[in-house]
Amino acid sequence: MASTGLLVVSNIKQLGKSLRSIEKYVNSLYIHLNVAETTPTPPPPVWGRLISQLYADSGSYVGNQMDLRVLVAPLKQQHSVTQLRKPVDLLFSDAHQPELCDRLRTALNISKPTIFLEEEDSTTVQLPSNSESANLKVYANVVLGGTFDRIHIGHKIFLTQAVLRARKRLVVGVTTLAMNKHKVLSELILPVEERIAQLREFLLDIDNTLQYEIVPIDDPFGPTQTDPNLDMIVVSEETLYGGQKVNTIRATRALCQLDIFCIDIVESKVNDGIHESKVSSSNTRIDLLGTRWQQPELRPNLPKRPYIIGLTGGIASGKSKMAERLGKLGAHVIDCDKVAHDVYEPGQPCYQKIVQHFGSDILASGNGRIDRTKLGPRVFANPKELQLLNSIVWPEIMVEVNKRLANLRASEQVPQVVVLEAAVLLKAGWESNCHEVWSMIVRPEEAVKRVMERNSLSETEARNRLANQVANADIVAKSQVIFSSQWDYDFTQSQAERAWQLLLKELNDGKQQSSL
Repeated sequence: MASTGLLVVSNIKQLGKSLRSIEKYVNSLYIHLNVAETTPTPPPPVWGRLISQLYADSGSYVGNQMDLRVLVAPLKQQHSVTQLRKPVDLLFSDAHQPELCDRLRTALNISKPTIFLEEEDSTTVQLPSNSESANLKVYANVVLGGTFDRIHIGHKIFLTQAVLRARKRLVVGVTTLAMNKHKVLSELILPVEERIAQLREFLLDIDNTLQYEIVPIDDPFGPTQTDPNLDMIVVSEETLYGGQKVNTIRATRALCQLDIFCIDIVESKVNDGIHESKVSSSNTRIDLLGTRWQQPELRPNLPKRPYIIGLTGGIASGKSKMAERLGKLGAHVIDCDKVAHDVYEPGQPCYQKIVQHFGSDILASGNGRIDRTKLGPRVFANPKELQLLNSIVWPEIMVEVNKRLANLRASEQVPQVVVLEAAVLLKAGWESNCHEVWSMIVRPEEAVKRVMERNSLSETEARNRLANQVANADIVAKSQVIFSSQWDYDFTQSQAERAWQLLLKELNDGKQQSSL
């Protein structure tokens, strides 16, 4: 399938039909509006509502599977052809416009002939009927800000409205970690450098005539507090107050007031009580749960079967319950906490090493087993002692796990998937013994609440326990699939089923390919 196409739109009413015809050919599509030629050229903002509606409606036609980008530069200069960031493989037109299409093919170096979706001639896109009443003013310097995590249609509308109103310079503030830590699934937000790069690529794609200044911001106001040359700020309905606050701050610093342009929020079509009611990056991150967050590293040292999933997560994250879910779906589960209990038993090498170092006073009277209520306070009060205990126990746990895996491989029914459940998976470095890592996360405040309720601890005691955990951000960085039990039981179950089905498809497809 060709990766990128360009669609010449002359008939907006046919857009849905055109997109459905095209989606089998491309996964990225530029849209060139073949607008009616007028003298003088109308101010670019006249097209704002039409483009916003186009983006908003596109989800009904092709969902989120196709990256659509409506070109703005040709609207500012009639008959101009912008230089695109991606090479275009195919050119489509919803009407028989051979002259325009030949010009585009030459300018964009498209070798294949134009695909005319309709053979009859069509009128050009006409000026919107409400254009006279719209705010059509254009400004030299425009500013806006946001998280801009994984650009979606809401971002595209927001950015396009700003681009349409900018004549010279567009300043974009992009929030850093300091401003994102309270957002939904903040651990999944892309690094600010990556978000800035994606923004720059999108903006240069739709209009390469502007000067773009894309800067990280650690507070809600960014460069609006100091830049004397700004003229207008673009905000959404939910950030309108922030735009007004900007002018209050500028007034105290003798800076000119900014005109404010407010765009409507794009409503989400998902109403399940979990996703936000608007199209948002939070919804995009929620949709990542139970999917392949990043590709696993190749582990040529590991046998292909069973396929080993390392399952980890912080205290009270729902890790054990997820292991239970995956077990019911068909995985063979090895609980490393139970393995640890086994290697603590008298007669085991681990038992001998622990008693040799910590002494016999950690043993229970009567049966001679290690009494964890005696050992625990000693090691948790002394980090060096805890480190030493881990250096004894962790290797022995993995020795026992490998024995159990060897037994499984030698059995008549070798399981297709083994889930290795371990809270210390990443701390112990056991991810190298797994084909990939799946992890559970919840907000730290939710984890504190759960630990207090489950263990009857004070808030201080609960926070102290969590302080020794691997941070969610570090867990995410080393995981291929992320789950969260932040929401209800059914939603967490759906994440498990989604990940499981995707994994089985990959494993079965790989098996079929290897047999060819």
